[in-house]
Amino acid sequence: MVTKQRGRPRSFDREEALEQAMLLFWAHGYDATSIADLTRAMGIGAPSLYAAFGDKRTLFDEVVDHHRARYGEFMARAMEEEPTARRAIERILREAAAAYTDPARPRGCLVITAATNCAPGSAEVEERLRGLRNTNIRAFQAMIEADVAAGVLPAGTGPRRLAQFTGAVIQGMSQQARDGATRAELEAVAEAAMLAWPQEA
Repeated sequence: MVTKQRGRPRSFDREEALEQAMLLFWAHGYDATSIADLTRAMGIGAPSLYAAFGDKRTLFDEVVDHHRARYGEFMARAMEEEPTARRAIERILREAAAAYTDPARPRGCLVITAATNCAPGSAEVEERLRGLRNTNIRAFQAMIEADVAAGVLPAGTGPRRLAQFTGAVIQGMSQQARDGATRAELEAVAEAAMLAWPQEA
């Protein structure tokens, strides 16, 4: 007779569970997503969730890293591969229009929308996502400054102002995607935004 082990955690696909948690946080936001919601979506019990991922905040941190590596890499890739700031941003905006409206996943960007109007107890979550968004703006600014110094962009270009404008466009595109804007409509926004950019020398 085989004795069944008791208390043994259920085996599960950790990556798939993480993906499901990400989709839930992405669709509903951090505060509106409960542990019960997560266990249902991930197909695991609460003890397995805590054992594998820690608490909700720790799980969310891993979700953010997963999202950035899998769905947000287009920004870093464009900044690495394109020779100038203008070309990098033009590519980022075009690819954001596609990414933010992909029917296979929630609309918009998790880093932009998952921690809006957080309760005071979730302030650290909000701060982390704010920090990531500001890091992107600083990266845009550094690219613009380098192009101004190299004479690629005009000397009168305001790097900080242009970087903040670009960040605002990206964040606005994410919200418009959540409000139902189509890829074509966001591509038109991207084209309009590039009219504000100075031409390269």
